Amino acid sequence: MLEFLKQEGIDGALIARVEQFRREYPAAESDAIRIPAPRFKYYGKEIWTLAITALLSGENLLLVGPKATGKNVLAENLAAVFSRPEWDVSFYLNTDASSLIGTDTFRNGEVSFRKGPICACAEAGGFGVLDEINMAKNESLAVLHATLDYRRIIDVPGYSRIRLAPSTRFIATMNYGYAGTRELNEALASRFMVINMPLISGENLEKLLLQQHPALRPDCAAQLAALFEEIRKKCESSEISTKALDLRGLLAAVKLVENGLSLREALSIAIINKSFDAFERTLVEDIVSARIDGKLGREELFRP
Repeated sequence: MLEFLKQEGIDGALIARVEQFRREYPAAESDAIRIPAPRFKYYGKEIWTLAITALLSGENLLLVGPKATGKNVLAENLAAVFSRPEWDVSFYLNTDASSLIGTDTFRNGEVSFRKGPICACAEAGGFGVLDEINMAKNESLAVLHATLDYRRIIDVPGYSRIRLAPSTRFIATMNYGYAGTRELNEALASRFMVINMPLISGENLEKLLLQQHPALRPDCAAQLAALFEEIRKKCESSEISTKALDLRGLLAAVKLVENGLSLREALSIAIINKSFDAFERTLVEDIVSARIDGKLGREELFRP
């Protein structure tokens, strides 16, 4: 990952500070399995610089942006860059304080405390990824206040206080407009450095496609990036919903072609059919037909 940062043009002094952080806070051998090995890379020099600088400064991050901006990819990449074990916490309506901190459990004939992901992450000095934090209930968010501010403690009722290890960081993500989401309250928002995630550029999407599929022909990668950009423009003008704006689907479609489907068939099940409204699905089909030759297959997309 550090070599990747050099390729992205990240300042050498910043990379050196990351290397120093890794030497100062080596992960425990028992937590090594939690250090991610990202399948996808995040491309974007400016965002990398902001995120790394904030984490080195001891701050927590809030990644805000619409669909297909790579919030979770960046969070995973950051944990890999800093070589930290990662705990993923998905917030939903039933997430409560005990599921975050931990709860009593009966073990070996006595009641003991079973740590939740927030406590485990805090003690191990890991990176906690708080996914869709604006879907959480107030009860869950209140748990995080003392954890995320200057106190850096977790008060476990009936037990003791847990102090966060110096290397512990939390990276939250949020997406506006999803069902069940709401505004983040000011008290919690003030505990994060907020990065507005930009939409992936055509150039960076081509890099991502070629990184995932090195045998993909560059002109085909450019064609797929142009298709994704066209779908995004239709979404921004409210001609279609964001259901078809699926970066994961586009990457999966290339994999399907690699395994034998035609590009049109792959795009049909990976992108087009995700628009369940018949009229909208027809519009997406028209966008794909205007950009993609229906006969393209593995031999045309990939170099021998």
